[in-house]
Amino acid sequence: MHYHTDSTVQMLAAMASVVWGAVVASAADPAAAAPVVDASRFPNLQSAFDALPPAGGVVRIPPGVYEIERPLRITGEDVLIQGSGTATHIKNVNITGASALEILPPGLADRGNPGENVVPRWRIQIADLRITGNPTSGHGIDALQVNEIFLHGVSVSEHGGDGVRLDHCYEDPRINDCLFTYNKAAGLNLLGCHDIVVSGCQFEENQDALRCIDGFNLCMSGNNIDDHLRHGVVIENTYGSVVSGNMIEECAGTAIILDRDCYGDTLSANVIAHNGAGVELLDAHGCAVSANTFTILKQRALYVGPQSGRITVTGNNFSNSFIGSDQLQREAGDIAAAGITLEGTSDVAIVGNIFSGLTEKAITAIDPPSHRIAFTGNVLVDVAADLATLQESVVADNVGIP
Repeated sequence: MHYHTDSTVQMLAAMASVVWGAVVASAADPAAAAPVVDASRFPNLQSAFDALPPAGGVVRIPPGVYEIERPLRITGEDVLIQGSGTATHIKNVNITGASALEILPPGLADRGNPGENVVPRWRIQIADLRITGNPTSGHGIDALQVNEIFLHGVSVSEHGGDGVRLDHCYEDPRINDCLFTYNKAAGLNLLGCHDIVVSGCQFEENQDALRCIDGFNLCMSGNNIDDHLRHGVVIENTYGSVVSGNMIEECAGTAIILDRDCYGDTLSANVIAHNGAGVELLDAHGCAVSANTFTILKQRALYVGPQSGRITVTGNNFSNSFIGSDQLQREAGDIAAAGITLEGTSDVAIVGNIFSGLTEKAITAIDPPSHRIAFTGNVLVDVAADLATLQESVVADNVGIP
């Protein structure tokens, strides 16, 4: 592999640098076709990006390590930046908090103060490359007000800030088949985004895996989240969202948190294993927690707090590491397995769940008392429940409660 610095890449800059596409907008106007730019023919990557006209186009980056000391910037729209897989490695060596790649409106001098007159851009895609930083660099990718942004096959690692920050990339952001590892803040930080798809990604040992703040309609499915230094998925002030079919394991904090006026969200069919805590509904209403596997959680596999209510908890399995024939897979010092904690909540249906082999009670109701709780049709195996403080509630048709 060749090593370059962004300012001194020895390329054939004098050669033709733009290859025009085969499909043109009009036979009479071949220049209307979007260009395909070969970055190897420019003195640095920023020059290649700047070669794109306002109508957009493609920049292809060949294999190599491209060291940068200041952010690369994309300001146009209808742009595709495409590497050659992880063989294309953009390495941010900045040590003053600067990001690696900024996708910002043209003419914006101060990223920290964009003002009110920012015009959103449309359709920018980053694909098939690796971006790394260092503990004192900024974010990996920092995008402001880009509609229909699409990240695919991108590896983002070891940044001092977020791996990727999408700031009010409002319409239809898509993040598929990406890898977010060892970033000092969130792997993926979504601020004020709408109709979001995060699918088939892997998150490893960031501070938090994903944060979705002040957004709408997050669809997060089929991701693997492991070994985070704080939390897995943090969702605040976001409604109409689904977190489904994810593996969330060994986060030091909580696997999933819903806070700040979340409503109408569904957490379903996730495996939530061996985290500091499982799911915490701190400020959530009208939400469903269904068909999840909560196994060997140290505490509060599911917590429903005093600012949450109107919650459905159905078809979940709360378990230890039992594997049959009176055997536990985990050793004696690692058998903690928690159930549900209710604190001052109301209007919660807990129906059709299984609680087995827990080291805490299946249900722990703590002060202030919870009201209008339906605990029905559940199965309890080798575990008790603390239901005495529930008020205006129904406890019926459960198996395993004396």
